Amino acid sequence: MKAFLFSALLITPFYGIAQSNLKVEASKRTEAITQKVIDWRRDFHQHPELGNSEVRTAGIIAKHLQSLGLEVKTGVAKTGVVAVLKGGKPGPVVALRADMDGLPVTERVKLPFASKVRTTYNGQEVGTMHACGHDSHVAILMGVAEVLTGMKKDLAGTVKFIFQPAEEGAPVGEEGGAELMVKEGVLENPKVEVIFGLHINSQTPVGQITYKPGGTMAAVNDMKITVTGQQAHGAYPWSSIDPIVVSAQIVNNLQTIVSRNLNITENPGVVTIGSIQGGVRSNIIPEKVEMLGTVRNFTKEDEALFIERIKTIATKTAEAAGAKAEVQIPYSAHYPVTFNDLALTEKMLPTLQYTAGADNVKLKPPVTGAEDFSFYQEKVPGLFFFLGGMPKGQDPLKAPSHHTPDFFLDESGFNLGVKALCNLTLDYMGMKKK
Repeated sequence: MKAFLFSALLITPFYGIAQSNLKVEASKRTEAITQKVIDWRRDFHQHPELGNSEVRTAGIIAKHLQSLGLEVKTGVAKTGVVAVLKGGKPGPVVALRADMDGLPVTERVKLPFASKVRTTYNGQEVGTMHACGHDSHVAILMGVAEVLTGMKKDLAGTVKFIFQPAEEGAPVGEEGGAELMVKEGVLENPKVEVIFGLHINSQTPVGQITYKPGGTMAAVNDMKITVTGQQAHGAYPWSSIDPIVVSAQIVNNLQTIVSRNLNITENPGVVTIGSIQGGVRSNIIPEKVEMLGTVRNFTKEDEALFIERIKTIATKTAEAAGAKAEVQIPYSAHYPVTFNDLALTEKMLPTLQYTAGADNVKLKPPVTGAEDFSFYQEKVPGLFFFLGGMPKGQDPLKAPSHHTPDFFLDESGFNLGVKALCNLTLDYMGMKKK
């Protein structure tokens, strides 16, 4: 027994030293490619592509991964790229994911590499912009691939790099994103044991990492509500069943789900109508109005409650006015809760604290935004965290938010993202060796 304890005392420090040395090496390699990561990001930012159309982006990624000597597969889930790095020693398969798509947003930020791209979205010509930071995610993961490939002989396991299209949702009528990647077997051959991902945040100071165990981002359902009434001349509203008035009542009544049906002491929830389309001119009451909206929840029970109440409120409000309402939910998209595995989060928290400094790693409340990283987490334990991208000293309440024309990132935060994903990979592999 004494001999066993003595051996354990010798092995534990050796393990700690070995892992620390690997992380020091990863840090040195990261510093050496910092400008390269920034340059990649600027190129992607200047040439954004919408979901399932990331052809140029995928080509640049694949070329880089192939230059590193990795096993590369393209055309996964439309335009996705997957690469496998087999370490010099046996161990687990760790997956790392970055999303590639931009958004139909016209950029207003005055940058030398600002996007001038215009394309067609839902039949409309729109500006296109990386207004959520996916360009930085891609550049960061390309950097991680280069760092870890340079340490291949010391890796105790396999790394699967997943560059995913259409996180913001596939075009209407198409499949895409993480759900399609999982369906096409991205977590198999080799079988993934654990997955890590990050999302940069424009309202978190650069140098910080934030996280939440358990439900960290909401489940989302989109919806379409079609209200049908009776058309009439605008001068004679008594001859109509006005779907515009009915729609207004539905919008207001839907807000009572959060204020009166949801137990807000347990979990938050959101019901938002983001689009109302009806009528063609001022003096015609139309026959039909179409509304599009989004619903956010953190439990399956709350999700079921919201769906039932939305259907009841919409149909019964319309019925009371003599109109009809049809509710489609989900209409085109559904993402589960982004759920950070509790045991994995606890195990890897020291790694994040080592990488950013304990004072710079902060617990955060749940986020009502959604992420299709959740589809991977339904299959394997995952940890999804947030990386600061706001210039130091700026007020988070005044910093432009994601999905807006003024979205801006401090590029000095990318370095921390590369180090964090490298260290999570190295430490997880090292823990499995123990």
